[in-house]
Amino acid sequence: MPRRARVLLPGVPLHVIQRGNNRQACFFADEDCSRFLEWLAECAEEASCRVHAYVLMTNHVHLLLTPQRWDSAGLLLKRLGQRYVQYVNRTYRRSGTLWEGRFRSCLVADERYVLTCQRYIELNPVRAGMVEHPAEYPWSSYRCSARGESSDVLTPHSAYLELGNTMPERLTAYRSLFEDALGTEVVHEIRSATNGNYALGSERFREEVERTLGRRVAPGRPGRPKKALTS
Repeated sequence: MPRRARVLLPGVPLHVIQRGNNRQACFFADEDCSRFLEWLAECAEEASCRVHAYVLMTNHVHLLLTPQRWDSAGLLLKRLGQRYVQYVNRTYRRSGTLWEGRFRSCLVADERYVLTCQRYIELNPVRAGMVEHPAEYPWSSYRCSARGESSDVLTPHSAYLELGNTMPERLTAYRSLFEDALGTEVVHEIRSATNGNYALGSERFREEVERTLGRRVAPGRPGRPKKALTS
């Protein structure tokens, strides 16, 4: 059975997860993370992708990005993956694949969903029990978005810019979003949409995407479809 075509729309944010093959480690030292981020910035520019958030975990990567073309996201992940695998194989004298064959992704609606997904990404180390607060983890975008650290990787999304008229206002407003934990239902919704290649957002957003793409972008309801009533 052929794979479902990926749900993509140029100009619409995309949450991406790229895992290590068989969930094996893909980052082994701080230098690896630094190299990855350096090449992420370069490849994103080459592929016409704007990166809004990221986190590098031991065996997988989360990205929140906006592709500007239909092929932007795939091109970014392909070029970045190839460059990083060559570096890892050369540095650690290994061979073979490093990444899982296909990255997972979901479209993300604007407004609160973008910032919710950004929080979900930056809270990954906390959920994994690696740190108590996202600011303690060096390999995510949190310190840039919440503390104003500079980054060659990130382009703030309009939803982030609307948090305030000045950078100090935006930083304060963004930090305040982390005062409340993400609910389990929200976490489940994001995971389900990403693993299922669906659209994350309101019912109206999903309907608009379905009309644009001409295909279903939400999980089907369980059970057999009901027969139409006849008069």
